[in-house]
Amino acid sequence: MLLLSTAYFAPVQYFCAAASDRQVFIEAHENYLKQTYRTRCEILGANGVQPLVVPVERVHGEKIPIRDVRIDYTQAWQRTHWRSLVAAYSSSPFFMHYADEVEPVFRRRETFLFDLNLNVTRLMCDLTGICPRLLLTDAYQKAADNAFDFRLSISPKNSHRQRGSAFVATEYYQVFSKKFGFVPNLSILDLLFNEGPEALAVVKKGARSLCCKP
Repeated sequence: MLLLSTAYFAPVQYFCAAASDRQVFIEAHENYLKQTYRTRCEILGANGVQPLVVPVERVHGEKIPIRDVRIDYTQAWQRTHWRSLVAAYSSSPFFMHYADEVEPVFRRRETFLFDLNLNVTRLMCDLTGICPRLLLTDAYQKAADNAFDFRLSISPKNSHRQRGSAFVATEYYQVFSKKFGFVPNLSILDLLFNEGPEALAVVKKGARSLCCKP
């Protein structure tokens, strides 16, 4: 069993995990956690790594079910995110190829964060060619010995840059690599816009380092 949290344009590591099994469960019954990939992604622009954060309505208390978290539209975050992507990737080899399919995400107004993330994840699986069967948990899943559980380990706080991480990032072309060197484990959008159809090969190679599965 492979478990993932919900995520907003998740990092490459997330999709490497998804590609390592034919069936993936997304945790639908956890409590909301702040400062995670559930509400943010990271891209690489002219000034370095840039976080894009989805604002959510004020969360009262510590235990809010993830599916009850509402997106805050009092801020023009969709316009900001799209403009940031254009600025960062308009000169990348495959931005124009995928822009028409990605841009509508920033025009639709999903009420709940979970629904936005699920639609985004499905879209990224389609565009990269990753084809796991995405399922939602019907109750909170406790950690099990026979499960590959990435719900907490794929996190900005538990960085892929830390020693001891099983994930081995595969280098690929990045627009600003001459300025910053290769920056691993950015949003899947970074890989998609820079490598296009070759993104699938990068993801599959990373999948072997995570779960030791073909």
